[in-house]
Amino acid sequence: MAKATARHILVDSEEICLELKREIEQGADFADIAKEHSSCPSGRSGGDLGEFGPGMMVPEFDKVVFSAPVKTVQGPVKTQFGYHLLEVTSRTE
Repeated sequence: MAKATARHILVDSEEICLELKREIEQGADFADIAKEHSSCPSGRSGGDLGEFGPGMMVPEFDKVVFSAPVKTVQGPVKTQFGYHLLEVTSRTE
């Protein structure tokens, strides 16, 4: 079964999400941005979500995590919780 590790940043608006993505693309540290801006409790640990398999996260997450390139920031991804930036840190098939 496929497994992945990922980290994310959760914010209230697509605009904020895009702004934070630009900052990361310009060299800001993902974990530092997560600690400062993420409204998810995982923000305290740099957005780390640990290891999980398909179906353990909301469908919008699964779609990105199990298809996107590893170590590339993806998003904004809209879920019932808000807007996310996602980075798959590892994946096994």
